[in-house]
Amino acid sequence: MSRTILVTAVGSFSAAAVVGNYKKEGFRVIGCDIYPAEWIVASGEVDRFYQAPPAVDPQRFQAFLERVCREEQVDYVVPLTDVEVDAMQKWRQQAEAMGVTLCISGENTIRLCRNKQKLEHFLTPLGLCRTIPGQSLAEVMEEEEDTGYELMKYPLILKPFLGRSSQGLMRIADARQMRQATEWNRAMADSYLVQPEISGTVVTADVVRNPESGQTVSVSRRELLRTPNGAGTSVQVFTDERLARQCEAIAGALDIRGCVNFEFVERSEGDWHLLECNPRFSGGVAFSCMAGYDMVGNHLRCFDGRKLEERKEIPCQYLVKRYQEYRMEKGI
Repeated sequence: MSRTILVTAVGSFSAAAVVGNYKKEGFRVIGCDIYPAEWIVASGEVDRFYQAPPAVDPQRFQAFLERVCREEQVDYVVPLTDVEVDAMQKWRQQAEAMGVTLCISGENTIRLCRNKQKLEHFLTPLGLCRTIPGQSLAEVMEEEEDTGYELMKYPLILKPFLGRSSQGLMRIADARQMRQATEWNRAMADSYLVQPEISGTVVTADVVRNPESGQTVSVSRRELLRTPNGAGTSVQVFTDERLARQCEAIAGALDIRGCVNFEFVERSEGDWHLLECNPRFSGGVAFSCMAGYDMVGNHLRCFDGRKLEERKEIPCQYLVKRYQEYRMEKGI
């Protein structure tokens, strides 16, 4: 009897690779998304599709998960977006009671990864990697308002502590823009982070870690072209053992389980500054699979008692995503 996986947000960037890989492995794949089936190609590729309530309403979303997991006898749930990972945090006990495995890291790990300021404060003293120092906007306002922000070093980046996909991110070029930003965000100053802008190429590392076997595998890529919300569309996959060791050390310190992605800014070769850790598949996880390591399948191995597959040598290569049109039939 085949096992059943519920994959959420099947309209997202990573969905095609996730659904396709689990189908190839013989799983029965249930998919859901907040949009109707005829808007989403993957709705026709899963064994059954459900339209879900938005995860920003955790109670409705959790009730939906419970209903679908009971009706479809789901064994595993694989969320694809940050907001869904957040909503599942308080659903862990119910899932376990139903015999459902949530394929995400532990609660403390996710809480740390999802807060950019807490992540930086946690990692900096450990000296495992270069981080980007930051302060809350509220702290900056208290310190700098008397000078009118004229003495600050620009450019700066403002972003929500709990942001995702570059939502709410602002680049501040001078004191005038800083004054405007503080007025716009005064009510939310305690939830915004202020950091110096670090120029360079964004490097994304897909990282999978199995705590029981002590294995960590990473595949890194330079994102040469990106969408406005931060998804790479043209990338260069490369191998650097120094970066691999950093990723392994960070994943161990954070107690990662399964596949996550780290984002760095590469100022020059070998000079990486950690931006964030997203506790779910990256939008470009298909690039890692195409390059030669199945991050999707090995993610599941971290939750069903199997060791990770060994990573073979991955040559430097350029990979590109393209878009394709589909005709969708109503009522899929």
